[in-house]
Amino acid sequence: MNIHPTAIIDPSAVLHESVKVGPYSIIEKGVEIGENTEVSSCVRIYANVKIGKSNKFYHNTVIGCDPQDLSFDQSTVTILQIGDNNVFREGVHISRSTNPEIVMKIGNQNLLMSNTHIGHDCSMGNGCIFASTASIGGHVKMGNKIFVSALTGVHQFCQIGDYAMAAGLGKITNDIPPYCTADGNPAVIIGLNVVGLRRAGFSSETRREIQNAYKVIYHSRFVTSKAVEELKKKTDRIPEVDNIIRFFESSKRGVTDHA
Repeated sequence: MNIHPTAIIDPSAVLHESVKVGPYSIIEKGVEIGENTEVSSCVRIYANVKIGKSNKFYHNTVIGCDPQDLSFDQSTVTILQIGDNNVFREGVHISRSTNPEIVMKIGNQNLLMSNTHIGHDCSMGNGCIFASTASIGGHVKMGNKIFVSALTGVHQFCQIGDYAMAAGLGKITNDIPPYCTADGNPAVIIGLNVVGLRRAGFSSETRREIQNAYKVIYHSRFVTSKAVEELKKKTDRIPEVDNIIRFFESSKRGVTDHA
């Protein structure tokens, strides 16, 4: 009763009995879809995608297609894994990984607005929001509760930290550290994501500690590596400052400069 008669579902796909599939949607072999998930009309879910509970795929979404990578061998079996309670609006496009040993993961409670693109080999945490036409290149690592605004492009191999924000029409060519806002073309850090931190319930004391940490990194006489070492000398660091330290130490592409 939940499957429209025009939908095409491979016999090997495993759908919970509560899953709804709309007209003209195609679900390929090896797909798994958890309970209470809704697949609207003209949705294409490619082979071996694993989908959790209570997700919603709107009209014309494309999930788990071949990577847009000229070196990718189409015979290679790779996997895209999607968590629970995500919303994928009209025209969202998500590739899967190029490496069979790496599962590309989308976490829980994310909102991807219309025509968002997530490239191959990416990872996304929980509670993120991507506004319409945000475009994420391959191999991008995204944390939790980040906000990527409309018409923003993120270069491949970048990282975006927890609670960061990329402003609209931005060109992101380097890593965006946690709790910050990046804006411009190319983007620079313009300050903390104050609105996002307040909405998330960060206390004024915590926001002040985060701000002080970034003063050491961006506004002291130290080069970045030395500034991070200075932060590590403080023994009573809050977890958010530890998160900042880990981010800078793990950056391979380089962290975006301050305005």
